[in-house]
Amino acid sequence: MEIAILSARSGWHTDELCRALTDRGHAGHVLPYEGLVARLGDLSRPVARAEDDEAGAAPVLAAARLTNARRSLLDADAVLARIIPAGSLEQIIYRVDALHWIERRGVVVMNSPRAIERTVDKFYTDSLLRDAGLPTPETVVCDSLDEAMAAVRSMGDVVIKPIFGSMGHGLVRVTDPDLAYRVLRPLEQMKAVFYVQRALDHGGRDWRVFVVGGEAIGAIERQAPPGEWRSNVSRGGSARRIDVSPERARLAVRAAAAVGAAYAGVDLLPSRDGGVFVLEVNGIPGWQGLQQTTRLDVAGAIVDHLVERVQQRKASSSEQPA
Repeated sequence: MEIAILSARSGWHTDELCRALTDRGHAGHVLPYEGLVARLGDLSRPVARAEDDEAGAAPVLAAARLTNARRSLLDADAVLARIIPAGSLEQIIYRVDALHWIERRGVVVMNSPRAIERTVDKFYTDSLLRDAGLPTPETVVCDSLDEAMAAVRSMGDVVIKPIFGSMGHGLVRVTDPDLAYRVLRPLEQMKAVFYVQRALDHGGRDWRVFVVGGEAIGAIERQAPPGEWRSNVSRGGSARRIDVSPERARLAVRAAAAVGAAYAGVDLLPSRDGGVFVLEVNGIPGWQGLQQTTRLDVAGAIVDHLVERVQQRKASSSEQPA
């Protein structure tokens, strides 16, 4: 199979995916999102008319291609969608729309653009998790500074988060309303959306469960360093392998399914009273720390699931009546 890996850059994760593809007799090509070129229509061909189609359906007016580094993505067996690079709103929308277009034309895209749209937005993710009956921390999302401050006063101990973001960047934990106002006021001037979440007493630890194809394949516990409440390994936290319990595995699998992710990193947050909350679902997850800690072949699991989906798609297409 020919697999295109769209990514902001080459690195450890794309190298691992290419290695796993090669080990299984497939070819992986890492391509930049910035190189996407869509060509709609071929001016050398006459424009077809609806009455030219005897079946009565509107015909394809002209050729359509989507290329990257002179490779046709529409001819690939599948596309692995990795990190979308930063850019203007127009650039981001175009890149995600291109993924939608590839998928609509019959190419397997993993994770799907719909899952990426859902998981990149904390509000969208949280609302879907709640709709699925999963426990998430109390949260208020709003445009109004007054409403955000009311949430701070009501909850007392809160975490103020950017609605887009990862790896613990931009998170501020506050208990004092005056300090909260000093954090929120500049965000109002930036026309940001306020995301205010009740802080939970979790002892500086959380669990990252990696889900592939509806199965929790492995998990780590992350512990924040002294004096830090964020447990992200990228911020100095430590990680150790854990055996995920059946209850936590079910939570993680349900969370990935709620956002439609074929594979995901699901963050579970324990509270000191014994409860477990689903904190986040990452639809373009990293797994270097997980793999180094657990020795799991995470890229291999992702590739195996991708190949299975391609084979299912081809089998389904072959069964369609001509």
